[in-house]
Amino acid sequence: MTSTDSDRWGECMDVAVQIARKAGKMVQEAVKQEKRVRSKSTPTDLVTEADHQVEELIISTLRERFPSHRFIGEESSAAGEKCILTDNPTWIIDPIDGTCNFVHSFPMVAVSIGFAVNKELELGVIYHCFDETLYTGRKGHGAFCNGVRLHVSKEKDVSKALILTEIGAKRDPHTLDIFLGNLKKLLSAPSHGVRIIGSSTLALCLLASGAAEGYYQYGLHCWDIAAAAVLIREAGGCVMDTTGGPLDLMSRRVVAAGSQEIADYIVQQLQPISYGRDDHDP
Repeated sequence: MTSTDSDRWGECMDVAVQIARKAGKMVQEAVKQEKRVRSKSTPTDLVTEADHQVEELIISTLRERFPSHRFIGEESSAAGEKCILTDNPTWIIDPIDGTCNFVHSFPMVAVSIGFAVNKELELGVIYHCFDETLYTGRKGHGAFCNGVRLHVSKEKDVSKALILTEIGAKRDPHTLDIFLGNLKKLLSAPSHGVRIIGSSTLALCLLASGAAEGYYQYGLHCWDIAAAAVLIREAGGCVMDTTGGPLDLMSRRVVAAGSQEIADYIVQQLQPISYGRDDHDP
């Protein structure tokens, strides 16, 4: 990467911060209005008009500033656009992470904007819409919350760990049995506890902030993890596949932790839940 590229990605960060704040204000206003809600892949996989409007705002603004860049967005992917990560500069966008929370005015909702070049994550910007908290991370430049440097928890003992997860959209009996089995293993480790907040992005931000020691999920999407992965790595944590290998952004599964010891322990406990890849046809 040339110095010109590095300067360019700095410009990308500045623009992403501006757009995330603007999109977050849009979400704040939308949560006060009557919400038109429908389901996507399952009855629990929700989408609202606001999801589409916020994504359109983000992509149209970025496209105007960076016309040669590519885009992966949650709602455009749901509408049938191919979800393929190439070497080209690519924005990976979740307009409203925590849509179910948004529908119920449950205050864990975020705008997430990630950016990758040569399939490597370069920066992430996440805006917590309800409390106006801005998380930013850039590869090699650190991670911050409202300008304050972030550091993960370095706890290595799972018996002193707080672990975060999300349920996922599949709720058939077999999947729920595996999910609850994984939960039981981690609760009986024993750990301090397990939390589910309804926003993968904000859960990962809490990990980057040192408020929890571990995170795992099957069934999330590339737009749930892209921006937050940069934050966690820049805050000193690790992000990996549930098999223990390197993170595969399109695999719809992840383990993250403040320490390698906690990450390895979580990997060893998990029984996998099968979800299709983001870059495969449904």
